[in-house]
Amino acid sequence: MATVTPKVAIIYYSSTGTIHELAQEYAKGLENAGAEVRIRKVRELAPPEAIASNEAWQRNVDATADVPEATADDVLWADAVVFGSPTRYGNIAAQLKQFIDTLGPQWAQGQLADKVYSGFTSTSTAHGGQESTLLALYNTIHHFGGVIVTPGYTDPIQFTVGNPYGPSHVDGQGSIPISDDTRHATQYAGQRIATVTRQLVAGRSEVAAI
Repeated sequence: MATVTPKVAIIYYSSTGTIHELAQEYAKGLENAGAEVRIRKVRELAPPEAIASNEAWQRNVDATADVPEATADDVLWADAVVFGSPTRYGNIAAQLKQFIDTLGPQWAQGQLADKVYSGFTSTSTAHGGQESTLLALYNTIHHFGGVIVTPGYTDPIQFTVGNPYGPSHVDGQGSIPISDDTRHATQYAGQRIATVTRQLVAGRSEVAAI
């Protein structure tokens, strides 16, 4: 039997660059595990003057100008979808929520069901809503009929970083760089998504052949 190459879309929103950086680490883990990866940012909703008022925000917008914007076709293409968002009051950012809300036609046709989904996030402060943000995101996946795959405590690195719901980082308003442990954990999460998605896709192929 030919080896299955899982197709994974990383769809994220990043204002000052932390989530964009985590998306790159996630992609490394996916690709190292043999997945085909698309990295897509969602559309920015904030006005240009708001962005220009924050140097880090403007710098990230400029640096990621060549990253394609996510469309519904990216979700339909994927066997697995990984959403990334900074925390906004313990929930995902409006920009990512707006994109998810545009998937209503695909949801109504059952096209979002039976895919693998997961997420990652960052906060400015410790205990600033990392777990609640991911859990709130996963409420949406239940409505999709998706299969949630988290890193859990399935690798020693998870006992170091301590978040079983998905990779996360505390950036201290941009003053704290992403640690090696967090990079390791984020790559591990990507490897796990690729492995579980491959198993599910291969299993469906076997069932279909019966």
